[in-house]
Amino acid sequence: MKVVFSRKGFDSASGGAPSPIIEDVPNSLPIPTKRRSSTTYEDIGYGDWVEVVTRGRIERTHLCHFDPMFEKGRCAFGQSGAAQSHLEKNGVGVGDIFLFFGLFSDIDGRHRHHRIFGYLKVVEIYKLGSRPGKDQSPPGFSFTHPHTIGDWNENNCLYLGKGNTAQNANDEFRLTEQGGRLVSLWTIPSWLSHTGLTYHGRQSRWTENKLHVVSRGQEFVTDVSKSQKGQRWVNNIIDAIDDSHIQ
Repeated sequence: MKVVFSRKGFDSASGGAPSPIIEDVPNSLPIPTKRRSSTTYEDIGYGDWVEVVTRGRIERTHLCHFDPMFEKGRCAFGQSGAAQSHLEKNGVGVGDIFLFFGLFSDIDGRHRHHRIFGYLKVVEIYKLGSRPGKDQSPPGFSFTHPHTIGDWNENNCLYLGKGNTAQNANDEFRLTEQGGRLVSLWTIPSWLSHTGLTYHGRQSRWTENKLHVVSRGQEFVTDVSKSQKGQRWVNNIIDAIDDSHIQ
């Protein structure tokens, strides 16, 4: 089983600010875009927040790249270009899991850190191609998926399956070291240093239970097929995300 740590949402480069944690709920703000979208921040209920965290630099009527999309226990996630080629090269497919993480902070921008905010367990993969149509947007979602709008790379794909977002900001979803100065310094479970992580081959990035994460990149893949501890850890994260909806 492959597990993908998938970086999504606002950060200092995309959006220019962390996504906000509001009333203990992490809210991943989709990155702004000028094309291949029919969805604004206002449409998805993030109009007030995007104007607050960007101090009005991005307005509520601005288009956003609303991806991944979550609704009623399902997730639809699109990928294309070099990032999709990386997923294909590493054999990511049906039955594998995406753990979506991003940069978060308090609403006023304090206490920045990386945390997991959602997951997708892949059930289906659709190859949309370079010129998809809106009729290829997955049924059961309230908005048109951006990877079915406009021109894309030929390897444009859509991953569908079970998925959910965390409804609390518990420490078990936090990746950045507690009290650390660098958001990119993660406290990691011991199994990850054995299974490894793509784009993190340099040994100097790994020290005992810590990992210094690369500054850019979207999809980091690890294989837990032979790691019972890894599988158990991932399943516990998924269970905790699902349980956060009923607490």
